[in-house]
Amino acid sequence: MEVRRECRHFRADVPCRPHKEKGAHCAGCADYAPRAGRILLIKLGAAGDVVRTTPLLEPLRRAHPDHVLTWVTQHPELLPSVVDDPRIFDAATVLWASRTAFDLVLNLDKDREACALAAAVDAPLKRGFTLGDDGLCAPVDAALAGDAAAAAAAADKFLTGLFDDVSRANTKSYLEEIFAIAGFVFAGQEYVLDRPSDPPAFDLPAGKAVVGLNTGCGGRWTSRLWPEAHWEDLARDLSDAGYAVVLLGGPQEDERNRRLAAAAGACYPGHFPLRDFIGLVDRCDVVVTAVTMAMHLAIGLRKRLVLFNNIFNPAEFELYGRGAILAPEQPCSCYFSPRCRADSFCMETLRPATVRAAVDAQLERP
Repeated sequence: MEVRRECRHFRADVPCRPHKEKGAHCAGCADYAPRAGRILLIKLGAAGDVVRTTPLLEPLRRAHPDHVLTWVTQHPELLPSVVDDPRIFDAATVLWASRTAFDLVLNLDKDREACALAAAVDAPLKRGFTLGDDGLCAPVDAALAGDAAAAAAAADKFLTGLFDDVSRANTKSYLEEIFAIAGFVFAGQEYVLDRPSDPPAFDLPAGKAVVGLNTGCGGRWTSRLWPEAHWEDLARDLSDAGYAVVLLGGPQEDERNRRLAAAAGACYPGHFPLRDFIGLVDRCDVVVTAVTMAMHLAIGLRKRLVLFNNIFNPAEFELYGRGAILAPEQPCSCYFSPRCRADSFCMETLRPATVRAAVDAQLERP
């Protein structure tokens, strides 16, 4: 019996998709697609960063239409179905990748483990970051990158992670940076995010514009946290204005959201597994949030966005003309710091009335 190992659909350890769906065998298979080679994309985390790296899929697929794309990440559940070979970052994946030949390795993470994987994999071209002789992250040089501009982009990105003043002075968005590292030019490519095929119905108010309030920012980055009293005032104000206010969050925000729902009369459906949470965000017309995974999900779902930002360079965010970035009135002195170090908390000076005006403005836009 003929076996076509060079086909992009061939898996070896399990039946291929054309066989499972159509009963096809290799001989005469209408879906036969010769594999031109392999590309390895390394972007491990965080979860939101994985989602905002998905615009790279369009130019990668355009430049290498017949290559199998393997994406190694700590969050494979967030990868869209267009990724040929999603792989979780574990010992099994590292062992396999280190024994497999790739045509291109693109590593966008500076973590030691990501750089070690990039260095260990066999490939004639490598872009982004690798492991230096000292066991620490180093940008890939021009000779190995095969592109002086791509190597220079990696070197620039390397420096923004070392020096706050260099990071503050950066005028490029994250997408412009990673596209340049990969050898492309960012031209407005959108996030690629699969909507869940059958999300829960959610008992949300009908006939009103839905405003999702994502009230948390994780347990680590509390320097971004908006005061609960402000969320309460905003939720009440939006409800009085005729909007359907829905509280968003995970387990860490559950107690806060229950208090807010009771105090302000907002709708709180609860917290959900990731795919269901994506479905809930998809029901919103506009999302109000700090820099969180919910922000990236909203962008990926092409929702209107009101984004709180105090500790990051605002130039890094690409909102695709569908959002507004709000900063507190008091300038933040805790650049890229997970905990506030100032005598007074700047986020207290971002007023609910300012946020309400931004929500109104987003909902008035076509």
